[in-house]
Amino acid sequence: MRRNSLIEAKDIALRVAGVAKSKKAQRVLALDMRKICTFCDYFVILSATSLKQVNAFAEAITEDLAKIRIKSLSKRDSHNDSGWVVLDYSSVIVHIFFKPLREFYSLERLWADAKRMRLPRV
Repeated sequence: MRRNSLIEAKDIALRVAGVAKSKKAQRVLALDMRKICTFCDYFVILSATSLKQVNAFAEAITEDLAKIRIKSLSKRDSHNDSGWVVLDYSSVIVHIFFKPLREFYSLERLWADAKRMRLPRV
């Protein structure tokens, strides 16, 4: 199991999902990847309705985790217009999609064997 600081990967994934939901992200999903891959423990996947919102969600998540001294391993352009931002927290990988791109890439179908985590209501 990988560790990011002293906080468990599951707690990071749940925190990211909570931030995303509180900012009104759509279709927030957390997948437990531990039994099906070796490069991370959890995926958090969420959708935005605009490119501007994709970047706003990424900024909110980055700022929230920075408060507890957790920083992404990936560098990101704050004006990314690709429609897909990936934040790499080693044990937790966050995928923030513009809605049409999420439907196109369909990571939840690609990783269908992963167990879906129960997320608390916000």
